[in-house]
Amino acid sequence: MGMVATRQRMGYTLGMGQLTKAIAAAVKASDQTPYAIAKGAGVARSQLSRLLSGERGMTTDTIERLADYLGLRITIEPKGKTTKGR
Repeated sequence: MGMVATRQRMGYTLGMGQLTKAIAAAVKASDQTPYAIAKGAGVARSQLSRLLSGERGMTTDTIERLADYLGLRITIEPKGKTTKGR
């Protein structure tokens, strides 16, 4: 399954491993400080700092909160027809 995060001015099509990179890019593109984003999203500043430094281990709750605050939508869509595993 593929992950898609979308925003009005930014569009991403990505795998799960790239999801945090897309959210980090949206944080950096925002006109808000990381502190304001963390506070507004209800996540610890340390979690956002780890995300921005490229560390792994974000919980799905943290990713969802940040995406929601940044106006991103995370969806899971089928890839389409495939013959893999058949």
